[in-house]
Amino acid sequence: MMKKKGILLVNLGTPDSPATADVRSYLKQFLLDPRVIDIPAIPRNLLVRGIIAPFRAPKSAALYKKIWTDEGSPLLVYSKKLHQKIATALGDNYSVVLAMRYKNPSIESGLQLLANQGCTHITVVPLFPQYASATNGSVVEHVMAIVSKWQSIPDLHFTGPFYDHPKFIQAITQIASTYQLQDYDHFLFSYHGVPERQIHKAANGNACLAEGCCDVMHKDNALCYRAQCFQTTRLIASALNLPTDKITTCFQSRLGKTPWIQPYASETITSLAAEGKKKLLVFSPAFVADCLETIYEIGVEYDTEFRHLGGEKVQLVESLNDSDLFVECLVDMVK
Repeated sequence: MMKKKGILLVNLGTPDSPATADVRSYLKQFLLDPRVIDIPAIPRNLLVRGIIAPFRAPKSAALYKKIWTDEGSPLLVYSKKLHQKIATALGDNYSVVLAMRYKNPSIESGLQLLANQGCTHITVVPLFPQYASATNGSVVEHVMAIVSKWQSIPDLHFTGPFYDHPKFIQAITQIASTYQLQDYDHFLFSYHGVPERQIHKAANGNACLAEGCCDVMHKDNALCYRAQCFQTTRLIASALNLPTDKITTCFQSRLGKTPWIQPYASETITSLAAEGKKKLLVFSPAFVADCLETIYEIGVEYDTEFRHLGGEKVQLVESLNDSDLFVECLVDMVK
């Protein structure tokens, strides 16, 4: 009998509930990852355990309660729907398991399930379109740490970033096309931010974060998160025929006082309001499932801030979630 090929889909993660204790537990696991907060272990532990988790957890819990659904966390709900569609599309020769890098269902339990099913070939699919050490890199490192302890190590593969996969771009443009694009006077592409130091670390000595360094993809920035984000914007904008003078790429979700990659989303929104822009259509192509960063940070906080500054509307373009074209994209990748 032919053995099934194992597929492990990995998204970022979510608290088990919007209760403060569960959010605190999630924040600790997430932020103690040395690829997320990349400072030495002792100051990282002091910062996360002593300051961030205790003070941020109650505030984050209140926000999670605003987006929580009867089915649970939106990110997990959409990820489960995506998982079911991919399992159906791949058929009986594959065993597809969903995991989260942080909290549940865990990567360790997912890998063990595939091993128990006799999968000797496992493909890990990090659900992050653009490569970053804190996302794709963390997943690879964690999977390798788990499997390295097994007596029998399977044939293991990892899919890479898919920001330029044609069906990924098509899936986003399909959702965006449901909006009357002519009604918006600017298009914002908002990606999750990372500290500048992480970009410099990945640059391998190449000039980085200089003027125009992300304007074109080339061998020196092929694995640069910021460059991949700008390329994602260009591909989506081209597919939708958006005027270049109405497009801005920016970065959200800063943490701490150290410099993060720019331009910052909050400052961009302020500038656009000052220019007299009234209606913004916002894409968030770093997230494949709607979550706190899209539903609340963009859909609520940015909309409120923009209106306060004189604008009329910030409209979020929903994430891919369980889009059929996105399913096709991932199926193409694993096959």
